[in-house]
Amino acid sequence: MSWESEADEIRRRRELAQVQGGESGISKQHSQGRLTIRERIDALLDPGSFEEQGLATAVPDYDDEGRIREFVPANYVLGFGKIDGRRIAVGGEDFTLKGGSPNPTGLRKSVYAENMACHYKVPLVRLLEGGGGSVKGSGKPGTSWGDPVFNEPRFRIIADAMGQVPVVSAALGAVAGFPAGRLVASHFSVMTKETAQVMTGGPALVERALGTKLTKAQLGGAAIHAKSGVVDNLADDELDAFRQIRRFLSYLPAHVNERAPRHSCTDPVERMEDELIRIVPRESNKAFNARLILDMVMDAGSVFELGASFGKGQICALARLSGQSVGVMINNNKIYAGSMTAQAAQKYRRFVELCDLFHLPIVNFVDQPGFMIGPEAEKAGTIRFGMAAVSAAVQSVVPWAVIQVHKGFGVATAAHYAPDAYVLAWPSVESGALPLEGGVAVAFQKEIAAAPDPEAKRKELEDMLRARRNPYARAESFSVHEMIDPRETRPYLCRWIEWIQPLLETLKGPVRFGIRP
Repeated sequence: MSWESEADEIRRRRELAQVQGGESGISKQHSQGRLTIRERIDALLDPGSFEEQGLATAVPDYDDEGRIREFVPANYVLGFGKIDGRRIAVGGEDFTLKGGSPNPTGLRKSVYAENMACHYKVPLVRLLEGGGGSVKGSGKPGTSWGDPVFNEPRFRIIADAMGQVPVVSAALGAVAGFPAGRLVASHFSVMTKETAQVMTGGPALVERALGTKLTKAQLGGAAIHAKSGVVDNLADDELDAFRQIRRFLSYLPAHVNERAPRHSCTDPVERMEDELIRIVPRESNKAFNARLILDMVMDAGSVFELGASFGKGQICALARLSGQSVGVMINNNKIYAGSMTAQAAQKYRRFVELCDLFHLPIVNFVDQPGFMIGPEAEKAGTIRFGMAAVSAAVQSVVPWAVIQVHKGFGVATAAHYAPDAYVLAWPSVESGALPLEGGVAVAFQKEIAAAPDPEAKRKELEDMLRARRNPYARAESFSVHEMIDPRETRPYLCRWIEWIQPLLETLKGPVRFGIRP
């Protein structure tokens, strides 16, 4: 007597669970330019590393004799895998079954994903394509209504996970309702340009509720959400999305109780780029390419920008410096001269909090003319979001290096300095309560108005004050640690990386934020 027949049945059920939506469902998925969830997982992970959880989870239908008449697999696939040899948790909806709208066992597996990542202290990657719940079947006799009253709120673990492990989500098709909520509850989110849409509610729901008829792309396509801030990055296709996910995770620890990783570095720490001596124009209001500074100072090829299409006046990126993972920021002076808009402030605060959470040192290149002003800025609530960014900076717990590059004016400049920051200054820096032009307009308003030629008088005053500017005063009064030749920036920062190594060992563990404006 043995259990061979039961073992055979286990194997059969595992095989049935691999069928997904059958040949027709899989063919339809492929015809629309999208991979199936199992193909996505295989493309993301190191080859052969996937260890599925709940291999035979399904919604079975038994006859009166207890024999299976139908075996519908759970339409959420979940398990462990490896990226660059590091273990992660990965899961996603099977769109070939019910369009990814969760069946009962699929929902249980999806809800378990965050629990699994937190329990085993590994990053979580969600590969999303599907909708939320459905009214089909609701109200049938014997149907259970809702979760038991003693259950934890479903979103509790989703929120808690973001304070414990890196969470990454990709929108790879239509994502609506509950999956859309999970998409944004991430440290990094990416969507494919042509095949993905993200919606709180889909076109049918919007038309019924609001009388507005839109396609999925018009409602929540890539063109919408690159600018809305709902996703961080766009991807050319699914394989590009997986490359970005792998790259994002390479900068982060597996969980908050580890320090940020440091990799070997072949880029010379004493490298000095001659272009840096001329990149900032002598004409104060002339724009330049701030991204080139990052490329010339950080380890070669290591800069990975986040959210380039949202809050464009602020550039935020992950990078490496002497092999050490860091967060790096610089104002984009080509957008409102780098002024801090409401969107840029939101992006800035969120990025600083990401670096604090995962113990990434911050390198901040400052070219800040102040908060954005004007009627649209007031309507957007710029000052509130701006002060939240200031609060994030001044309460930051990771080491900061601040390089004063160009401008530093007004309250917004406070967002660029954390406690005990290592401060370097280029000779091109200007700072004060107001930019020179605005300061002259305010301080000499009556004198300018009374002049025979107000514009000539304004220019005369501006030129006089600009000529008095002394770039060396900061170094003379020890208001900065060093004034440096811009070409020396990388060597100085790489030395700083060595100084902070003991500090990084003390930062391991969770971090808490108080309420911010």
